Amino acid sequence: MDSLAPHVELVRPWRTATLVAATVAGVELVLLLVAGSVLLGRSLWPHVHAAAARSALETRPHAAPTKPVRQPPAVAKLARSKTGILILNGNGVQGAAAEVATLVDTRGYPVVATQNAPRTGYPTWRLMAAPGYAGEALRFAKDMDLPRTRVGPLDGMTVKQLHGAKLVLLLGISR
Repeated sequence: MDSLAPHVELVRPWRTATLVAATVAGVELVLLLVAGSVLLGRSLWPHVHAAAARSALETRPHAAPTKPVRQPPAVAKLARSKTGILILNGNGVQGAAAEVATLVDTRGYPVVATQNAPRTGYPTWRLMAAPGYAGEALRFAKDMDLPRTRVGPLDGMTVKQLHGAKLVLLLGISR
């Protein structure tokens, strides 16, 4: 039995060394595959991207070309004297809505009411139009020297809350 012991010890280190070498070779193979795909992907990416862009720009024979739909410009239908304005003070300055109401009145628009906005601290003036009154809103914005970008649909209010007004002018800190 003494002669088998040295033989068993020789077998175990050989198996362990084989398993370690196979594991190291497997890790190296994975690293080489990752590095190869990254390098190959970098060189192929511009070509794949360009082909995808060309494919997206090609017109399909089965799809009919569509023309962009242009909305006709909004035109005011009501006279200035029939376009009621609700002025909301959203800047926190006491009396600002009343002061702007006199300015609006001199431009020919009736002021339906002046109220405080639900909160203060609005940075700029905003003009909101009830549904169907975009033309009137654009005309009023032009009359008041407000940029078109500050004109939008009614936001956060219902038509019932307008007290018959067609437009809502929300006063902010700066005009």
